[in-house]
Amino acid sequence: MSDVQVLEIVKDAFMLALKVAGPILGVALVIGVTVSILQTITQVQEMTLTFVPKLVGAGLIVLFGGRWMLSELVTWATRLWEIIPALR
Repeated sequence: MSDVQVLEIVKDAFMLALKVAGPILGVALVIGVTVSILQTITQVQEMTLTFVPKLVGAGLIVLFGGRWMLSELVTWATRLWEIIPALR
């Protein structure tokens, strides 16, 4: 197994992680900033007001995008298993 092959596998793994986790993290970021701005305006400092909306938003992303995420993970894993015999 050469260095180029290892780096290609690691690069693909990082790109997959970014594609799968990106939408969840992006929604959580937007919801967190929005709730923080609302908390600052209203001066209500309740921790559940930040946690629950982020949890609901991430759950909705997984609900609606879970099939695509799982498909991406399965495709990558299948491709990895297919190239294992060629790695020497």
